[in-house]
Amino acid sequence: MIENEVNNAADNQYSANSIQVLEGLEAVRKRPSMYIGDIGERGLHHLVYEVVDNSIDEALAGFCTHIEVTINEDNSITVKDNGRGIPTGMHEKEHRSALEVVLTVLHAGGKFSKDSYKVSGGLHGVGVSCVNALSDRLEAEVHREGKIFVQKYSKGKPLTDVEIAGDADDTGTIITFHPDPEIFTTTTVYKYNTLAARLRELAYLNKGIRLSLTDRREQEAPADGESTGSDGFKSEVFYSKEGLKEFVEYLGEGTEKLIEHPICLETNKVIPIEIALQYNTGFSEKIFSYVNNINTIEGGTHLSGFKMGLTRTLKNYADKQGFLSKLKFDLSADDFREGLTAVISVKVAEPQFEGQTKTKLGNGEVVSAVSQATAAALESYLEENPREAKAIVDKVILAATARQAARKAREMVQRKTVMSGAGMPGKLADCSVKDPERCEIFLVEGDSAGGTAKQGRDRATQAILPLRGKILNVEKAMEHRVFESEEIRNIYTALGVTVGTEEDSKALNLSKLRYHKVIIMTDADVDGSHIATLILTFFFRYMFDLIRNGYVYLATPPLYLVKKGKEEIYCWTEEQRKEATMQLGKGSEKGVTVQRYKGLGEMSDEQLWSTTMDPERRLLRQITIDNAAEAERTFSMLMGDDVPPRREFIEQNAHYANVEA
Repeated sequence: MIENEVNNAADNQYSANSIQVLEGLEAVRKRPSMYIGDIGERGLHHLVYEVVDNSIDEALAGFCTHIEVTINEDNSITVKDNGRGIPTGMHEKEHRSALEVVLTVLHAGGKFSKDSYKVSGGLHGVGVSCVNALSDRLEAEVHREGKIFVQKYSKGKPLTDVEIAGDADDTGTIITFHPDPEIFTTTTVYKYNTLAARLRELAYLNKGIRLSLTDRREQEAPADGESTGSDGFKSEVFYSKEGLKEFVEYLGEGTEKLIEHPICLETNKVIPIEIALQYNTGFSEKIFSYVNNINTIEGGTHLSGFKMGLTRTLKNYADKQGFLSKLKFDLSADDFREGLTAVISVKVAEPQFEGQTKTKLGNGEVVSAVSQATAAALESYLEENPREAKAIVDKVILAATARQAARKAREMVQRKTVMSGAGMPGKLADCSVKDPERCEIFLVEGDSAGGTAKQGRDRATQAILPLRGKILNVEKAMEHRVFESEEIRNIYTALGVTVGTEEDSKALNLSKLRYHKVIIMTDADVDGSHIATLILTFFFRYMFDLIRNGYVYLATPPLYLVKKGKEEIYCWTEEQRKEATMQLGKGSEKGVTVQRYKGLGEMSDEQLWSTTMDPERRLLRQITIDNAAEAERTFSMLMGDDVPPRREFIEQNAHYANVEA
């Protein structure tokens, strides 16, 4: 027996020499997802955030006021600040320039010394050295001590020594890098709007700091309302004088305010805390929490402290004023947050993160600090503003009344959901396989398209649920109306998820989710886009965990069928249509016919299968949320009551859409 084990070990050649030691930044290149989350679009943009975070740390320390981000013509990124500049002198222990140490050694930097930075941002804490490792080229330019210092790198390794390139009459750091296509195999193309959303967020979270974004790539002429720099390139400047107050107002665009001005607080007693909140007449709770500029999407102790302080203070005030004397049922904590938009930002010297995505704050001392600060600020506001206080309490009582009705409606959904297959919606054409990981469901617009999809599908793994017309706009509806909607109840029942508890009416239990791909399939026209947006709004407000776990997709049916004789080419864009027309017509449109698909029902079941449903050939777009605050604002603006912000958004973005009368 022992002899066999020895022989097996010899065969596998597993010995001390098998243990790899990765030098320098090789570990980052070997396992990049461990350091930046993933190597897709999100990880690509995270490189920019890591460099910007260094500049923000300089600003928090009081040495930087301007940060400029530029997307260059070749999709490289330049981040420039007017901070002190990374030190370039000889490092005592490493025997090389401190600049080179910062750019080539993980966890090397001033933020690890409490003398340099009291608070620092950055989710993964690996900074610019990680960016260097994952770039095929990087150049660092430092203005410091009257000189310009330059050093170039490739894939984390220095190509040159630190060289003096001239004299400088300013200070700061300029980092230019290009993501390595060997690492980022999906895409190396940066999205302007994604970077703009993060820089805007940072401007609100760090008032008084000016951030700018410029896109120097070739592009179409800017749309009406879009800004350009003096050189004609698309450019925006992000600056906030009042910080979170302006952030809450920005997030609340598209909603009707219940109180005119946000309630704000800022304190440095135990830890730096900044909070702004505002109530509106809507039914959604929009609370965003940050620690050292990191969006803590899973909440944590700072969010718990805020909720405790808010609930306790409002409840005590309402009791004291006698507003609850005639109420026949108890208030829930949820009732105090309906229609609330709030941002909580804390700065913690040594944050302890937990949770699946490491974005949940665990520091216990933060709970009481935030709770006490919230209570003190809210008590003063309520006493000084009795009219607004009465409006808030009335809103809470209205929410509690609606919650009672919603509970009954939820129970109806719950009863249908827990039933066997016989309780499934009548229009659902289910699949035969029962393994959720292999199953997918198409939410299809209308019975006609639903019938075609049922004929063309793979009956083993693909289920079809036709939806009648446009589902309820949940952005404008009270909660009990949502659960009373037949189409929405059918979605809950078909998916098999259970919904709501007394503590959290929108809590979602995915343990019995029947499909791991929920695919929205609507017509490729304006009405179809509207229906898809309504469904996405419902998922965002009531089934966010579906999106968070990557289960929601959009199907992309073709817009055109280009034909000449027996040759056919399906096209998804106008550019593809032009190319296909020239290809089939051999440079001419003569003899080429173009069929424009306005609805899924115009396709045969074979066409729908081959273009839109066949896993081998279809194009699915996964719905992800890169910036929760920006997504929140967009849904409120597009689906809310306030028309002017929606009109402005459409005017600025209409040139991206293909709209036909």
